[in-house]
Amino acid sequence: MKLSFKEMVFYIIPLPLIVASLFVGPSNVVNARDIFDWLTRSLSLSPAPDTQNKQMVEAIVLGVRLPRVLLAFSIGSALTVSGNSFQALFRNPLVSPDILGLSSGAAFGAAIALAFPLLPLQPMAFVFGLLAVGLSYFLALTRKGVSTVSLILGGIIVSGIFTALLTMVQFLTDPFKLQTIVHWTMGNLHNASWSKVRSSVLPILFGIGWLFVLRWRMNVIALGDEETRAVGLNPEKEKLLILIPATFIASASVAVAGMIGMVGLAVPHMVRMMTGPDNTKTQPVSIAFGGTFLLIVDNFSRTITSFEIPIGIFTTLIGGPFFIYLLKKSLMVYREL
Repeated sequence: MKLSFKEMVFYIIPLPLIVASLFVGPSNVVNARDIFDWLTRSLSLSPAPDTQNKQMVEAIVLGVRLPRVLLAFSIGSALTVSGNSFQALFRNPLVSPDILGLSSGAAFGAAIALAFPLLPLQPMAFVFGLLAVGLSYFLALTRKGVSTVSLILGGIIVSGIFTALLTMVQFLTDPFKLQTIVHWTMGNLHNASWSKVRSSVLPILFGIGWLFVLRWRMNVIALGDEETRAVGLNPEKEKLLILIPATFIASASVAVAGMIGMVGLAVPHMVRMMTGPDNTKTQPVSIAFGGTFLLIVDNFSRTITSFEIPIGIFTTLIGGPFFIYLLKKSLMVYREL
């Protein structure tokens, strides 16, 4: 398959951006020059002397910044791929993990696990995220099918219910755990660590790989159930094969970083504006562009002020106006029909 110039740029940019992000972050003892010297010495064959400054640079770069960079990139890729998959699955450009209530459901499940440590975090987030998507689809389903407006309204209802349940958990939980849950619901990466990378990256890679293999089937599903059956595929089975991994990677992201809103809605549209609607192209580009987008926003969120602002605030401020534009455009098309 021949790659266009835009696609090549999308695939090349992440690596230098990841390296550049290692220089971003507040530190009074290590500057950019120290990190550059350490990187050049690490890439050279001659061993560097074991000095106190070298140990400090290693602690900051390898222990603090690198896991955060990897976590931001993997979560951005996961949310974008999940949003693109949902939009192809439901044949609706306005759906996303946030709109369908998945984020709120996964957040409720994860909050229960945070309040009661005996419960597993990621399985709880996945189960309630899948439950939220199922409820949204069930509320919107009629004899005539699922319309754009009904699916959005169903998602708003389900999201409101799980948000209320999440508030109840916050009200009833231990005050010492309440602050952790509140900061987590804002969506942030300030507690990024290698343990979170290990617990989330492998599930995310598995789910993204699954959806990457099925990317051509998304084009078939987007044509409708009758067209899907015409090519010998079972539409219900194919939808389930996409729904499960899309929910899995989104809930895994929520479990480690909280509710980072609007990435799954806005970024897939940005990708389609640049590559077209073909899912065989949008899925791989979503991996690179989604990770790059969230990594840039994260770098901005931890450098714009002397204190760190939760990344979920910035993504919502960016995605909110974009969603309004998409909704107005969709309603205009609906009126014309």
